[in-house]
Amino acid sequence: MAQIIVDENSCTRCGICVKICPSGIIGPVDEDHLPQVQDEYASHCMYCGHCEAFCPSRALTLNFRPEEKVSLPVDAGIISAEDIGFYLKRRRSVRHYTSEPVPREKILEVLDIARYAASGTNSQPVEWLVIHDPEKVRKVAELTIEWMKSLENTPNPMSGYVPVLISAWEHGNDVICRGAPHLLFAHIPEESPISPVDAIIALTHFDIAAPAFGIGTCWAGFVAAAATFYEPLQKELGLPAGRKFAYAMMFGYPQYKAHGIPRRKPLKVTWQ
Repeated sequence: MAQIIVDENSCTRCGICVKICPSGIIGPVDEDHLPQVQDEYASHCMYCGHCEAFCPSRALTLNFRPEEKVSLPVDAGIISAEDIGFYLKRRRSVRHYTSEPVPREKILEVLDIARYAASGTNSQPVEWLVIHDPEKVRKVAELTIEWMKSLENTPNPMSGYVPVLISAWEHGNDVICRGAPHLLFAHIPEESPISPVDAIIALTHFDIAAPAFGIGTCWAGFVAAAATFYEPLQKELGLPAGRKFAYAMMFGYPQYKAHGIPRRKPLKVTWQ
């Protein structure tokens, strides 16, 4: 099977696809030769789509679900430096949510964006578990508190910290999931050494894209730790065999709106 499909009437033989291919497997292009991948190099294709994406004449299609190819409209997605600066600087961790649920369809729209996140060798190892039911979110928080109780009076670094959280919980303050209606887990193959980073990249895409849909997010570190180490929570969540949790994120519609940008430490850069 050919790795790339070329419209010979549109191909200008500019050779950009040859230069842009990360694996360097597209053969030389000239007046007599269209872009192609020899069969002996086909297994080196990462299906990243660079060849297709950077083709200025849109003559090339990666032969991976080619029927789904969508042309990028001219200037689509271009954001000014000022706008992207304000968009990212105004991003806040949301710890107060309304009770209105985010529709599943909207969550899928954001996750569909997150699936375009970079991953090592374009392996795309990240899969998702969405806890949509607020009662199940509460159950996850309860199990996280149970895990924290098991750390008291142990050598665990969190041992001296968890009593404050446990006390707050027992006084009716949800310090674990902050009353969020939904939780998002990124999970990855157990044996992959680079997948944890891929998961954080994908979650960051979700985190950045969510505000454009009116959704607020907060990284759920306590839940992520409990899901990593506490078997009762792992059983409750029930991942498929061979998968493990990478991290978690709470989300929902924000109760309050940010109106300013707080200060940060001065930028520190070392040049070499």
